[in-house]
Amino acid sequence: MTFSLVRPAVLLSSCALVLAGCGSSGGSTDDVSVVTSFYPVQFVTERVAGDRAEVTNLTAPGGEPHDLELSPRQVAAVQDADLVVYQSQFQTAVDEAVEQADRTKGTTIDSADGVTLIEESEEEAEGEDHAHEEGDEHAHEEGDEHEGHDHGHDHGGVDPHLWLDPTNLVPVTEHVRDALVEIDPDHADEYRANAAALVEDLTTLDEDLTTGLADCKVRDIVTSHAAFAYLAQAYDLTQIPIAGIDPGTEPSAAQLATISDLVRTDGITTVFTETLVSPAVANTVAREAGVETATLDPIEGLTKATSDEDYLSIMRTNLATLQKANDCS
Repeated sequence: MTFSLVRPAVLLSSCALVLAGCGSSGGSTDDVSVVTSFYPVQFVTERVAGDRAEVTNLTAPGGEPHDLELSPRQVAAVQDADLVVYQSQFQTAVDEAVEQADRTKGTTIDSADGVTLIEESEEEAEGEDHAHEEGDEHAHEEGDEHEGHDHGHDHGGVDPHLWLDPTNLVPVTEHVRDALVEIDPDHADEYRANAAALVEDLTTLDEDLTTGLADCKVRDIVTSHAAFAYLAQAYDLTQIPIAGIDPGTEPSAAQLATISDLVRTDGITTVFTETLVSPAVANTVAREAGVETATLDPIEGLTKATSDEDYLSIMRTNLATLQKANDCS
């Protein structure tokens, strides 16, 4: 377990008077104060904390977390919370706030700790791997752990969407549990029980995904942007992204033509659009290839349509969507 303490700097005064403006959930003045940076870590934290913490999420529902800018109140909340749970190299504004904050009086958890991150090469980012060689049947060597699934991403960057493999949220759950036990030992048994229940749910979800995607006639998934490498790696799928990790990346006309040809020749029936990302380019590819579109949610945040759902239910919706699109028995 790794808790990171960042170097001190002078920031804004206490957030005790301003947390009400940060979108926090209700709680008493005795609650542990927790700041999370975006939905997946908010989900984990709230499940582990139960009603013992006041959790403030920096990214508003429906907001694009990549583009998050923090208000002075939110920067102050990062400084003064008992616990901050974020993910490094995902939201620049949060990285900067954590780096500058005097976190010696609180605990900071980076959800990427303990997770093997997937990196994209520059060649993949330029789309050179979008095309399959003639006669390639996408066979995987025996014992291969899904290498080569990450077709076309951002320029040599790290894919931050680690939560799309539910097993990656297990160490996050454990880190949050241990931090809350340290901060609030009087309720340690409650935090441990909540964490154990969440780990059980995540394990069951992983088993359902493994079983549900084991026998699919099509193993390629054409996505709006390169957000699904962890899902592909975990469940033996091949991701073919139209844009890179940054959803604002514009593919070239040549890349669009290559992907459209691939869709037509490889028996792909569906191009996946996403929540929080414009479907225009994905719709263009689907129209050119004569196939359907469906929504695959990268779960970067909740939307109006998913406000009554949670991470677990959205992942199961993704599973059903993939099973239908890829003809899984």
